[in-house]
Amino acid sequence: MSALSIFDISGRAMSAQLVRLNTTASNLANAGTVAGSEKEAFRSLKPVFRTVMDGAGRATVAVDQVTVSKMTPSKRHDPSNPLADKDGNVWEAAVDSAAELVEMVETARQYQNNVQVLETAKGLINETLRLGQ
Repeated sequence: MSALSIFDISGRAMSAQLVRLNTTASNLANAGTVAGSEKEAFRSLKPVFRTVMDGAGRATVAVDQVTVSKMTPSKRHDPSNPLADKDGNVWEAAVDSAAELVEMVETARQYQNNVQVLETAKGLINETLRLGQ
């Protein structure tokens, strides 16, 4: 891999945080949904990150994969629901809404941190160019 610049590093980190934010948004959108069986019930998604190193020892991040949570959907008796099974049960999505909201706030902060890194690097480059004039 070629040498990574500060822009590469922050850009890749922002891209990874965007994947994280999208999976969190998907989880929150599916929270509270029901299915007719435990197998069909939605389970939250989680991205798995991997460190990427360049030849000079600089590191950034990449999304290795998006995994499905092992959390178990909860069964609820609701015979009036059209998705209910023969026993009148439905399964609610395996999503912890509170944890997902915390995840969303943390992701937004980390994304913003990388935006600040890029703004600082841009400012330093502009100052250096101005000194050379």
